[in-house]
Amino acid sequence: MAVRLDHVQVAIPQGGEGQALDFYEGLLGLTEAEKPDGLRDAGGVWFAEGLHLGVEMPFTAARRAHPGLAVDDLDGMAGRLEAAGCHVVWDDRWPGVRRFHTFDPFGNRLELLAVA
Repeated sequence: MAVRLDHVQVAIPQGGEGQALDFYEGLLGLTEAEKPDGLRDAGGVWFAEGLHLGVEMPFTAARRAHPGLAVDDLDGMAGRLEAAGCHVVWDDRWPGVRRFHTFDPFGNRLELLAVA
C-alpha cells in the first residue's frame, strides 16, 4: 500500500484570505488553486503546491508545527522576505541542509529549504 502526502493545512483567522494571498502567492510564489464548490463557503485559500489555508475560530498560530517548503533560490527568497519586513532565522542544525524559518502574517511558522 503506497501512501503519499496530498496536502498540509495551516490555520488562518477569519477574514485573512487577502493577507494570505499577498504573502503566500505574492511573496512566496505559490499558485492559488480553486476550492471545490462545497468547501468555498468555509473560507480559506488553497494552493496548487499542496498547502491549504483554513479558517479556524478561535485562531491560534502554529509557532512550532510548520510546513517545509523547498525553493530553488533560498538566498533570493530570504532577501525577498526580509525586504518585505519578514523575520528570517537561519538554522544550521541539520547537517548538509540549508534552511531558514520565517512566519506568515498570522504568526504561523514556515520552514524554507534549499532544493536538494
